[in-house]
Parts: sequence; structure tokens; C-alpha cells
Amino acid sequence: MDFGVVLQTNPPAARTVQLSQLAEAHGFSHVWTFDSHLLWQEPYVIHSAILAATRRVTVGPFVTNPATRDWTVTASTFATLNEMYGNRTICGIGRGDSAVRVTNGRPTTLKALRESIHVIRELGNSRAVEYNGATLQFPWSRGSTLDVWVAAYGPLALTLTGEVGDGFILQLADVDIAEWMITTVRQAAENVGRDPDEIAFCVAAPMYIGEDTPESRAHMIEQCRWFGGMVGNHVADIVAKYGEGSDVPAALTDYIAGRTGYDYNSHGKSSNDHVDFVPDEIVERFCVLGTAEEHIAKLEKLRALGVTQFAGYLQHDNKEETMRVYGETVIPALTPPVTAKR
Repeated sequence: MDFGVVLQTNPPAARTVQLSQLAEAHGFSHVWTFDSHLLWQEPYVIHSAILAATRRVTVGPFVTNPATRDWTVTASTFATLNEMYGNRTICGIGRGDSAVRVTNGRPTTLKALRESIHVIRELGNSRAVEYNGATLQFPWSRGSTLDVWVAAYGPLALTLTGEVGDGFILQLADVDIAEWMITTVRQAAENVGRDPDEIAFCVAAPMYIGEDTPESRAHMIEQCRWFGGMVGNHVADIVAKYGEGSDVPAALTDYIAGRTGYDYNSHGKSSNDHVDFVPDEIVERFCVLGTAEEHIAKLEKLRALGVTQFAGYLQHDNKEETMRVYGETVIPALTPPVTAKR
């Protein structure tokens, strides 16, 4: 299993770069950042600084969307970074959430998402593509490689992911829900003749290392309750589209009954003051909290389902310590030892 960190690009940008360096030092393979240009600083500018300050980590947005950026510009950004830093980028993409909603926009259609994935991937891999009636290719790009991982929750988006995605991003760590979604993606891949084992499966959720005491548990839950509110935005869309009696697991849909609204100015912040509708049980199920042993036990269950990467959100007050314990204990426990060649 690979491990990533998910960072917000809050000022100062140097802090984001510093956390990325720490992540690499502790053995994380990926550094992801939010992409919402009004709420936080422009991620791709900071990606360049992260890549310059590190040597091994792969860097990308978590996640971008087809609405706020022209697809060819997005592809050009990745191809340029790859030329500069040696094929160390990755594209996480979804229909759009905070980046479009703060401008009173709406998530894109699945058709647009599918088309954007194709255009970005072809151009990002130094290949030609048909776009708006023209054949396009970057004449300056040689040997660029780019995987496109798709963030999805609903049945149709999961099907799309299995059909065209290089990877699947699931932004919650509930084992039961993950099993349903991974199975759906794998089945969709098989239905179109793809090998589902060639798809990366990334589970992302807040990770918080704490002590085995009631006080520590309560603090961890409060620091990560924001995540249930963020996930609730997507769940609300699913319930509106499919209804409460759909195939979507009840564990994913039931808790949003008390949701009355959402202020994106508090999006992804531990200080979010309007997520009281998220019960403690959901925080525990959706996040990875507790001692190192508790983290390892939950991640082993996810790995058994086929999860190939865990990406931990660090929007809380224990960033450095959590990364340290992961580097010293959690990552080694879930990473096969390297056998020296004779």
C-alpha cells in the first residue's frame, strides 16, 4: 500500500512546501492538494515549488474539475511540470465541488467529465487528441506520463470510473462503503473488458494519531468532524438524484437527514461551526483515528478490499506528529520489506 498526504494550500505557501518535505522524509509517496482557487492559493504554482523542494513524491490536485479550468490548460500544466521535474505528477479529477459552488456554479455532467479525462490524459501523455473539432498535441512535450484518477460516489460516477479511470479516489474510509464502491468500480471495468487489477484504488480521509483515552478520542473527533460535512455535500447530491431507497448504502446517506446548509468559507476546516449534524459514529467510520495500532488495523481491512493507497488529510492540529508516527510505525507495518538483490 502507498501513502499520501492531502494538504490545503493556505498561506504561507512555504508551509505547504515544508509539510510536503516532511511527508517525503517520513516515507509518503504522494502529496495531494485541494484545488479551489478562491478558497485557497493556486495549487499548481505551489506544486512547482513542492516538486523543486522534493525528490521522490508524486504531486497532484485532490481534486481538480472540468469546469473551472480549460482542459488543455490543465494538461499543459502537468506536461510542463513533468518536463521540469521528471514525470512526478498525477491528476485527480471529479465533477466539481467547492471550486464551482463558491461561484454559484454546478458540478459538470458525467459526459463532460468523461471527455475531459480523455483530453487531459492524451495531451498529458504527449499524445494527440481530438478536441473541439481539431487535432491537438503539444509540439514541445516528449515522454510525459500522466495517470488520471477519478473521484466518485454515486453509481453512475463509479461506473464511469471503472470504464475510463486509471484510479479511483474514494474520499472516506468506511470499510463497508469502500467495499461496495470498489466492487462497483471493478465490475464496471470488467464489463468493458478492462482488467480491474490495473486500476489504482485510493481511500482518502483525515488521519489523526492520538492516545487511547476518552479525552484524546473526543478531541480527535472534534478536529475531524468537518470531514463528515464535506462528504455530506456529495451525499446530498446522490440522495437528491437517486432517492433514499437507492442502492447507495444507508450508512452513507442516513446521517445527512439533519443537514440544513453548508458554508463553503468553512470548507475543510477543523473549526467548521456548522457540522453539528455529523454524529461521532460517522466521524469514526469515515476517518482513521486513534493509536498507531488502530490505524494499522483499519488500513489492513481496506488493503484486503484492494485499496492500493491511503491518502490522509492533515486539516487538524497534529500534523507533524501524525506524519512522524506514520513514518516510524504505520507505513512500515503496511509496506513489504525490500529484499536486497544478491
